Amino acid sequence: MSAPTQVSVGHVASHASHETDGTTRRRVLELVASRGPVTAGALAAILELTAPAVRRHLTLLEEDGKITVHEASRPGTPRRGRPARSYVVTSGGQSELAGGYQEIARQVLRFLRETGGSDAVAGFAKERFDAVARRYAPHVTASDVEGRAAQLVQLLSADGYAASVRPVPAPLTGPTAGVVAPAVQLCQGHCPVQHVAEEFPELCEQEARAFSELLGSHVQRLATIAGGAYACTTNIPVNIPLHTPATNIPATTPTEGK
Repeated sequence: MSAPTQVSVGHVASHASHETDGTTRRRVLELVASRGPVTAGALAAILELTAPAVRRHLTLLEEDGKITVHEASRPGTPRRGRPARSYVVTSGGQSELAGGYQEIARQVLRFLRETGGSDAVAGFAKERFDAVARRYAPHVTASDVEGRAAQLVQLLSADGYAASVRPVPAPLTGPTAGVVAPAVQLCQGHCPVQHVAEEFPELCEQEARAFSELLGSHVQRLATIAGGAYACTTNIPVNIPLHTPATNIPATTPTEGK
């Protein structure tokens, strides 16, 4: 019978500390994805940690290329003092959050495009997001667009999109140019299929269409992670509903091009 393995208390403590650091750093990365641009102070308040502790994680994530400092300033606004550093997730951080299945997804879609053409890819994207909309529809039931947007954000976040909704004024175009209409922006700090969508933008297009159907309002995609932005941003007017929200999306849809 072999002798029992001796494990030092120091080794166990070191291993537990490493696991805690890794878990916290992952949480910091997820929060930068969902809340970014976000400062160390804001992250410290959310995590109930000290600002120096959070900055240590931010520094390591930045050195690993997972996050970067977001440079943004309003035109004509003078800077007073040293502004707090705000962080956003990089492409490398998105890849870490996404896992390792994107390459096989790209290979499948390339095969679909080679054998069925662009219409086949567009049809796949449409059916995929029709299925998402059918799953979400019973839970998007608020009586106004802003409420439905808040419900949609909760569903997206549960599916790993690190989503949030932020109120912003939205200038209208056309005959009403210059008039400011209340709007919200739906932000997705993480895209599980970022690298696939870089090659197949049909996924982004059909996702925006599904949002419009669920919200019962026109939506405008302002930026995407696949297009190089730090977040997918969708503008949603909250007082100009154009149609009844989708509540009974067909179980099957014909394959069609964009």
